[in-house]
Amino acid sequence: MIGLSQFEMWFVTGSQHLYGDETLQQVAVNAEKIVSFLDQDSHIPVNVVFKPVVTGSQGISSLCLDANNSPNCIGLICWMHTFSPAKMWIGGLSSLIKPFLHLHTQFNRQIPFDRIDMDFMNLNQSAHGDREFGFIGTRLQLDRKVVVGHWEEASVKAEIGAWSRAASALLDSKKCRIARFGDNMRDVAVTEGNKVSAQVRFGYEVHGFGVGDLVASVGEVEETAIDRLVTVYMDTYEVGKDLRETKSFAKLREAARIELGLRRFLEINDCAAFTTTFEDLHGLNQLPGLACQRLMADGYGFGAEGDWKTAALVRAMKVMGAGLTGGTSFMEDYTYHMPENGPALVLGAHMLEVCPTISKSKPVLEIHPLSIGGKADPARLVFSVRSGPALNATLLDMGNRFRLLINEVKVVDIDEHMPNLPVASVFWEPQPDLKISATSWIYAGGAHHTSFSQAVTTEQLKDFAEMTGIECLVIDQDTNIAAFRSQLRHNQLSYGLAISN
Repeated sequence: MIGLSQFEMWFVTGSQHLYGDETLQQVAVNAEKIVSFLDQDSHIPVNVVFKPVVTGSQGISSLCLDANNSPNCIGLICWMHTFSPAKMWIGGLSSLIKPFLHLHTQFNRQIPFDRIDMDFMNLNQSAHGDREFGFIGTRLQLDRKVVVGHWEEASVKAEIGAWSRAASALLDSKKCRIARFGDNMRDVAVTEGNKVSAQVRFGYEVHGFGVGDLVASVGEVEETAIDRLVTVYMDTYEVGKDLRETKSFAKLREAARIELGLRRFLEINDCAAFTTTFEDLHGLNQLPGLACQRLMADGYGFGAEGDWKTAALVRAMKVMGAGLTGGTSFMEDYTYHMPENGPALVLGAHMLEVCPTISKSKPVLEIHPLSIGGKADPARLVFSVRSGPALNATLLDMGNRFRLLINEVKVVDIDEHMPNLPVASVFWEPQPDLKISATSWIYAGGAHHTSFSQAVTTEQLKDFAEMTGIECLVIDQDTNIAAFRSQLRHNQLSYGLAISN
């Protein structure tokens, strides 16, 4: 499972020597109090680490280089307690690879009207010290998040927490390896993309493996290991009586063999995400359905039909949502429900591979035929999804840039049953409605594969897009088609100018 407690966010306070040692000592004391407060807050899942107050260009440059080289540092929080002349930040910020958040706050919440004097003013200069710092960030054209408000406010802590989750996902992405078993589904366009550009932009590596490599790993699984895993299946999920029948039970054991072989292969090759495709199963008896579901539940990213971009996005969103209520899964817009009365809904599902972290109750373990792939009946977990707010996100290669497209949705419960569709599924009402949502999605070139989440927020994904320098578009309750198309045209022009420059 994914944990974020090993990550660190360095708190950097800027000042200068103009005000004397006593003022600098008080700056450090105040900064440490803020760090201690933030570090203990539940909104922020990573460790907030105090760093000595910086007062000159050499110290700033050294700190930024240390952050770059630290394997656990996800980025910096920068705050100017006093005025900190920004020319001394140029070298450090220019060399900084890790993302940074600019916290515009001040230590005191209110002005002490009865005792305020110039000493107090010299100490508490965030109101203009942060503006000086903000100028140099803009002058250097640096992407960063600006959070404004008193450090004790819930909204400030929530914004910092959201940013820290996105930064954690970025650091994980820099170390991530994605295994592709087979190629993309033949003739499909949207699952293609430039893997070199992706590695330059996001850091993750995409490696291709023949399905024979996986078959060899599956073949090495011992029967005793299968016995133990089948026992886990029986103890963890609802299991029908028919599955205990000899023929079906043998298929369940084969599913366990595939899971163990796949898990072992990913661990040996240090991969945190993977893809499969039903068009390349030579040597496997089943399409890996149950294995993909359980590996996703353990934090792996997954994409079907060779969709490595979605596998990477699922992994990133698994990291962002670690420890939060709700789950994240590979998903596909499958078909629509368009009643004469009531809102139009989307049925989200896939053949087999939907993560049980989004299940509203204990999943049911079943085996059924699959009318595609030409293999034996595969095992899968069948369940529905809890109602409430959620989102779908997809990552697209637009040729000259990557685009992150997000649609906020509302998962709904319906009274109807689907006895002949034994797959994990979810019904959602896209925001603001299906007509505007689908129209905007299609104009933006949105894929049919997505990462669906009831844990990750739009804010976190927008922070991630900002850190990686990619385009981000959001379809939500306020979207209208004319404004959305205007934004698409504006972005096409602005990114074209950026490339030409």
